[in-house]
Amino acid sequence: MTLPVFEEYEPAVDCACAGCVAHRRTAAGTPPLRRGGHPAAHGARRALVLATAAGVALTGGAAWAAAPSGHAPQTARPGGDSDTGTGSPQGQAGPLKGPGASGSPSAGSAPRPLTRAKIMDRAQNWVTAKVPYSMEKYWSDGYRQDCSGYVSMAWGLAGNEWTGSLSAYATRISRQDLLPGDILLFHNPADPARGSHVTIFGGWANSARTSYLAYEQTKPTTRKQNTPLGYWTHSDKYLAYRYKGVSDGAAGSGSSTAFPGASRFGPGADNAHVTRLGQMLVARGGKRFYTTGPGPRWSEADRRATRAFQQAQGWKGAEADGLPGPGTWRLLVTGGGRSIAGAATGGSPAAAPAFPGRGRFKPGASNSHVERLGRQLVKKGFGAHYASGPGPRWTEADRRNVEAFQRAQGWRGSLADGYPGPETWRRLFA
Repeated sequence: MTLPVFEEYEPAVDCACAGCVAHRRTAAGTPPLRRGGHPAAHGARRALVLATAAGVALTGGAAWAAAPSGHAPQTARPGGDSDTGTGSPQGQAGPLKGPGASGSPSAGSAPRPLTRAKIMDRAQNWVTAKVPYSMEKYWSDGYRQDCSGYVSMAWGLAGNEWTGSLSAYATRISRQDLLPGDILLFHNPADPARGSHVTIFGGWANSARTSYLAYEQTKPTTRKQNTPLGYWTHSDKYLAYRYKGVSDGAAGSGSSTAFPGASRFGPGADNAHVTRLGQMLVARGGKRFYTTGPGPRWSEADRRATRAFQQAQGWKGAEADGLPGPGTWRLLVTGGGRSIAGAATGGSPAAAPAFPGRGRFKPGASNSHVERLGRQLVKKGFGAHYASGPGPRWTEADRRNVEAFQRAQGWRGSLADGYPGPETWRRLFA
């Protein structure tokens, strides 16, 4: 194979990107190389370049090659209008460790067969346990407590993989073909350990298929939440993969993918299948029907949420009676069909209006976008600072209400300054 060409470049003095910062730090502790310098120094520099080239050859070549004079791209973390990085670095590939370890991974071993339901059950175990994020520690099952260790655990791999090796256990698929148990993977060649990330797909969160329920290991603990399809940034770089050993399970096989039976649902039912039904309905837009739970005891909330999901498929009469049958269950388990529509529309939820730009929201501004923002804040329950209005003129009340909404997202500092950016706007109108 042809090796990529590597050229040396001097990092810009005032550039804050990850690549230039790293080069400046390295240079600070290394004597500068000048023309005519000591031969040993030149030899060391040459060895470093050759070693880098060799590393590319061993790890797949082009995916690691960097532009000769380019700057390493900055990455993004979830949340806020100015994301700068996931803040959750990952470790390298290695064996399982701790009490749950089963020895070193077997090179070239066949993928362990798992149903989608089993993958999601394993993923949920860490969510329930609130496993703390760490790239150096290992959970009781032997898997490393970072994003790639989490996927390795959910897929039941023989060792701890990382974002640079997970694709070897999977098949690339289209995003529109994603099903629960598949992954969305971003491997950043400029900063593989810190810039990369991977999430487990848990099902579509809206009918437009622009957001999904993401299971992920990130700081501070394992979580699941509705997430934009392309994560928070790098929308064109997250690739969809399907585990090679996955199966959907066969009816009657005892797999939790198969419909557990009509007797498990309805008045008086109290079992784990009811809980799972509720969780899947919440992931598909049914959260508004539950004031508490979902839980194992069948409730009116379960019936209403099930009926809303059935109606979203265009079903009527007995087909939309609020009691799940095999068809309802199959769509929920596989992530198929249409999600539950927004409460206000009665049909498919309207797309969020395009963000009009930061210049529309500042002292002295007066336009229809300010009033629209204010009305949506009130609708979402963040209008406490309005003594009157809202109206078209930007006021301190607008800023304080926006700040309250931003803080409710968990943002702090400059991310909660009271001035809406694209992400604030998207979440407010979601």
